[in-house]
Formats: sequence, structure tokens, C-alpha cells
Amino acid sequence: MSKVFVNIGLSLDGYMAPEGMTMENWDKPEYKNWGAKWGALMGWIFNQRYFRENLKLGPGGETGPVNDLLRSTKERIGANIMGKRMFDGGERGWPEEAPFHTPVYVLTHEEREPWVRPGGTTFYFINDGPEHALELARESAGSRDIRIAGGADVIQQYLNMGVVDELEIALAPVLFGGGRRLFENLCEAGPEFRIDKVLDSPAATHLFYVRQ
Repeated sequence: MSKVFVNIGLSLDGYMAPEGMTMENWDKPEYKNWGAKWGALMGWIFNQRYFRENLKLGPGGETGPVNDLLRSTKERIGANIMGKRMFDGGERGWPEEAPFHTPVYVLTHEEREPWVRPGGTTFYFINDGPEHALELARESAGSRDIRIAGGADVIQQYLNMGVVDELEIALAPVLFGGGRRLFENLCEAGPEFRIDKVLDSPAATHLFYVRQ
């Protein structure tokens, strides 16, 4: 059976996104310095060859264990689930060939027809809750796995549902001091995880947890 996993970047003080990183300020990265903070959090990924190839950012990039990690994570994904806030930012920021190449189920209260992009990505807009989105994702993923892509509120919903099997966290040595925190609004009796492996690099420590 396919697994459900979270794969995200996180600041040292537990934030997925810095304060000020909103759609209202998308074109103002200097607002509360969110652009520089986001770059410090996720800069490691832009240096990896596989990531650059996937987004068609041009030649070059590092190879090695972190690059291999990105490739293996990408290849295991059969479907993605995300929230409307993440989709709205990506709709403006992703290239025409969105970097998923799978079905993507977007949790939203808005009704919208599926959005088909080049390269195998189709966004489906789900109005009737995270349970239905997961059911559809399992059907389309087949034997491959389901990634809960974000944002924080969506990840929290699936953690509270008790369906997340694995956490992959790229912990960057930066402090935000505010923003969108990952581990909030969780049930007291949430699932327990144990550390499975660690991959260290200068720009981020990659932590892998599996559910007990």
C-alpha cells in the first residue's frame, strides 16, 4: 500500500514560511525581508542538479547524496496534496511546466475545473475535505506514494487525521522569529514518530522520521 509522507523545509525555530510571505506581498520580497529569509531556508535546493533539471533552470548544479535524495523523493511520488494558499503562490511562481508531473489535489472552498499543465501535472480542486482528497490521491498514485506538500495548515490536518507515515524535514540553520509554524494546532494524542536516518550537509540537515 502506498505511504503518505510530508516533505518540507523548516527553519531552526520551526517555521515553514517567514512572516510577510503572503499573496498580498508576493511582489514585495523586501517586506519584512521575507524574500531573503525564504532564500536562506530553501537556497540549498536550488544548488542541486536534479532540481535544476526538473524546473528547467539551466545546466550545472551539485551532484552527490543530497541530489540523489531529491531524485529518489521525486520518483516515489504518485500524487500530491496541497492547500489553496500554496497553490496560489505556485500558480504565480511555477513555470508553465509545473514541477510535479503527477495529479495534484488542491484543498479549497472554491469550485474550479481541473487545470492541466504540460509535463503530466493536473491540478484538481477538492471542495469536500481532506479525506476525499486523500482517497482520490490513493487511487491515482497506485503503488507509488502520496506527498502532503503544504502548507502548514494542510500538513496539520493530515497529522491530526493520523494518516502521515513519514516526515522528511530539511532543517536549515536559519531563525525566522515568526511566520507560519509547522507544528501547531495538533491533537494532543497525535501520532508518534521515530528518527530513521539523517543526512547532513552544510546548508541543511535532512531528517527522516517514520511513524511508530
